[in-house]
Amino acid sequence: MSLDRSFPRRSAGFGLVAALFLMVIVTLIILTMARLSTAQHGTISLAIQQTRAYQAANAGLEWGIARALETGVCDPNASPPLNGSGLDGFLLRVECDWDDYPEADGGSITLYRLVATAQNGQPGAKPDYAYRQLSAVVERKP
Repeated sequence: MSLDRSFPRRSAGFGLVAALFLMVIVTLIILTMARLSTAQHGTISLAIQQTRAYQAANAGLEWGIARALETGVCDPNASPPLNGSGLDGFLLRVECDWDDYPEADGGSITLYRLVATAQNGQPGAKPDYAYRQLSAVVERKP
């Protein structure tokens, strides 16, 4: 028996070249997908930290407003604790300033300006560093 060689001898290595090309393309696709996955994970982690920073600043603002309206106490620079709230890694600072304004009827109105700042660590120290600052002005009539 003789082998039937209907193809010319020059095309004997074409299958190997095609297989190598396919392997290179598949490898590049896998590497690109891995890189995109890593970037997406970092983006999601940062978005979560930014949301947590917003919630911490909002909690601090509400805490400062409650103190100002209920008791009339306005600390120029307070740091309420966030223990047990799920926001333990955040540093919260609530600044408060107030002014009294006289009314026409002889009474007075107190305006409180509050600024709540929340951050987790220092800029550049963490890849998922988040910072949020919220402010409010409230009025209290004694």
